[in-house]
Amino acid sequence: VQLVESGGDSVQAGGSLRLTCSVFGYRYRRYNMTWYRQVPGEEREFVSAIDANGRTDYAESVKGRFAISQDSSKKTVVWLQMNSLKPEDTARYFCKLYSPLVGRDWWGQGTQVTVS
Repeated sequence: VQLVESGGDSVQAGGSLRLTCSVFGYRYRRYNMTWYRQVPGEEREFVSAIDANGRTDYAESVKGRFAISQDSSKKTVVWLQMNSLKPEDTARYFCKLYSPLVGRDWWGQGTQVTVS
């Protein structure tokens, strides 16, 4: 299983980005996907999640600005739409897939978001 994040960029405050987490090699349709972010020297923090039933969750700091979604057909892509970006959103963003069927998770390598 491989996860590949994309869509990170440098933007000005107030701008928008859409991050993509592409899933390769996962043979099942049910999984939970979580976005995390990390600033060098700090703990990795939860941003947003979508579970196998489509239920979503958000960190308080991003509620109302970020939206997580998934392609409903093949379920091989999860997006994180980020609006009204703030400098404090600057971080490397990672996606993590957890399989309730296999009982393990996989991480991507991350994509950098810089807001100035």
